[in-house]
Amino acid sequence: MSDTTLDAAAATSVAVVHVIRGEVDEGPLLDLGRFTAPELDLDRLVWPRTEPGPAFHVPVAEIVDLLVETGEALKADRAGLLAEALDRMVGVSPLPAEVLERAYAVLWRSFQRPGLYAQIDHELGGADVLDGWREVRLPGDRIAATRAFPPRLVHIIAGNAPGVAAMSVVRGALTKGVNLLKLPSNDLFTATAILRTMAAVAPGHPVVRSFSAVYWRGGDESVESVLFRPQFFDKLVAWGGEATIRGALRYVGPGLELVSFDPKTSISLIGREAFESRQALARAADAGAADATFFNQQACVASRFQFVEGSWEDADRYAALLCERLGVAREFSSADGPRVAAELREEIDVLRLLAPDYRVWGGYDGRGLVIRSPEPVDFHPDGKIVDVVPVAALSEAVMHAGVATQTVGVYPDTRKAELRDALACAGVQRVVSLGGAGGMPPGLSHDGFYPLQRLMRWVNDE
Repeated sequence: MSDTTLDAAAATSVAVVHVIRGEVDEGPLLDLGRFTAPELDLDRLVWPRTEPGPAFHVPVAEIVDLLVETGEALKADRAGLLAEALDRMVGVSPLPAEVLERAYAVLWRSFQRPGLYAQIDHELGGADVLDGWREVRLPGDRIAATRAFPPRLVHIIAGNAPGVAAMSVVRGALTKGVNLLKLPSNDLFTATAILRTMAAVAPGHPVVRSFSAVYWRGGDESVESVLFRPQFFDKLVAWGGEATIRGALRYVGPGLELVSFDPKTSISLIGREAFESRQALARAADAGAADATFFNQQACVASRFQFVEGSWEDADRYAALLCERLGVAREFSSADGPRVAAELREEIDVLRLLAPDYRVWGGYDGRGLVIRSPEPVDFHPDGKIVDVVPVAALSEAVMHAGVATQTVGVYPDTRKAELRDALACAGVQRVVSLGGAGGMPPGLSHDGFYPLQRLMRWVNDE
């Protein structure tokens, strides 16, 4: 196997690259069915606590420079590492090739200097607490010091969007800690392509040696019962569905903490102002479609239920326009999505018989489908399907938000202020202008907490 590209023989069965402490693993390959991957050597996946991690003492400014250079290298992709990963991703990802191509083309954005410092400054209050001890004045004229000490992290990353891998590498690097990334079965290639690009930028750099990325089957006790121990790691950083989070919880205990990016859903609230003109209605429907189709509705930020302030007739006008706009290709969505699953088709076929209480626009071809219902449907709309529910006032829609509601898009912007406290009280983590659900600005909270702050080990000198 080449150090930069996979050879043709290995590619006959999709070959998954493992990166161990910054280097491509050249170990013997195992046949895992759909793909091959190097045999795991668990001893090589941990960094001994008897010594500091490779990047523990590297200044933050140097790490930021490396990440920025890595971003530029990802943008240029002169070695073809991203192109190779993209080619293999098409075979395992539920996302269409055109969406993957556009997502890969912008991976470099996560490595821009302003975004990196936004995380450091907004989440930690500055780089000083990463590079040393920050003096803290206490009541009674006492003085102490605190430090954001580098952690030892296992990242169980999600594969529903390639940006998750980029985000995990950036956050892991900024902590200065050691990072083991578990590759998801639906994105076996993005994280290692990023790490190999970083290794090409600065071979042997301490940050490069602070990362490993490998695949094992999620829930494999022969691997996880050995690795997920406090003598090796401080925190499990878990993304994904309920099964993933519950699987990670089995290993949480004293000394091993769970940082969970739980499974979430998102909704939209469309105010009566959308019906003041045809142009306003068109803008609202287009923004609502943009939020519903982010990564073809595979992302947590993607809206699935949209509450319209108005009559049933108003909701029908909005639903018809929304259905048209769901079939439009955008930066992170395709015009054609996956065909609607059989079990959902059966549910929707029944609703078609219940007119006028229920109406349905669109078909099952993956270009988008909208249901208008008097109450939210009791199944999970998925695959570019949106349930539109009329309400007399947007405040009534708040009762349908909860702790599992991540993002709420509101139209128009001016209505956010009257709703955000009630939404926050219900458990919502993010209120945005309708159409702005996709892409979280760096430096803000994520799922209700500041990730960089949670990843660090906070140590006091009192």
